[in-house]
Amino acid sequence: MKRWALSVPVDGFTLAEHGELAREAERLGFSDAWSLEVDGVDCFAPLAVVALTTRLRVGTAIANVYTRGPATLALSAAGIADIAPGRFCLGIGSGSQPVVEAWNGGAFARPATRVRETAQFLRRALAGERVVFRGETFAVDGFRLTKPPVAPVPIHIAALRPGMLRVAGEVGDGAILNWLAADDVPKSVAVVHEAAARAGRDPGAIEITARLLVNIDPPGPAADTAVRRHVTAYLNVPVYRAFHEWLGRAAALGPMWDAWGRGDRKGAVAAVPEKVIDDLIIRGSMDEIRAHVRRYLAAGIDTAFLSFSTAEPDPVRKRQLVLGAIRALGPGTP
Repeated sequence: MKRWALSVPVDGFTLAEHGELAREAERLGFSDAWSLEVDGVDCFAPLAVVALTTRLRVGTAIANVYTRGPATLALSAAGIADIAPGRFCLGIGSGSQPVVEAWNGGAFARPATRVRETAQFLRRALAGERVVFRGETFAVDGFRLTKPPVAPVPIHIAALRPGMLRVAGEVGDGAILNWLAADDVPKSVAVVHEAAARAGRDPGAIEITARLLVNIDPPGPAADTAVRRHVTAYLNVPVYRAFHEWLGRAAALGPMWDAWGRGDRKGAVAAVPEKVIDDLIIRGSMDEIRAHVRRYLAAGIDTAFLSFSTAEPDPVRKRQLVLGAIRALGPGTP
């Protein structure tokens, strides 16, 4: 079954309002809410609100393995699992250099190993074991949850390039994809499935999820500039640049990267090709947006969480636009 989900928090709404918003989404046929964590709120708080007010499945996409220690991650996961037994997925990942190093004073080193070892530790900790773990990137000596989850917590791995995609296939219950086109999905999924098969696991049992970027503004200069800035801000982050080089966009994005490297921010924004925007950002009428989401699902995504954005500056109008899009795109909407 293909699942349509919300990416939370939803822009324009307070966390306290997410209970009512999630109830509306559930009524409209959305099955899940998956949280993000960048520079707004943490990834667990929105899920607590949603889980308390609905029967939606909830998931983190993602909890960072560098910015929380392993035991703290287990504690946070156990808390949401207690609120939503059997309805919580723990998505973990390495994030990016700015988040880990510039904002949190850590070292973005050996990310695939760190994620793999964190998943291995969390499996044991969330099962209620007393864990003594000696890894290459961290060690834990004698941690045990006093209140482990009553139902298993699936662990999903956020992955971009082959190294992390293989980790997802080898140790994850799911793979979380991000910032890719529908046509890119088969390439990423193939790496996950091949790794799972080599590890003696059932490739078909690994859930493939993705955050899809949905811009709901009508076409125009303001909307185009906002979208271009969003693309430029992300794809100059080293992990995302490397990802799109692997996907084959080096020639298309080279002028943008060159301008950014020279400190020419306006030039970088202007240099983003239209095709890249059309591939990575879902835009247009509600029918066109729905059709684009379905292309991702047909390409191999099992669960698509829709992240809505608008450049609308008026708070009241922004809320109206976002809520209208949620209502129009709900899978149960006639």
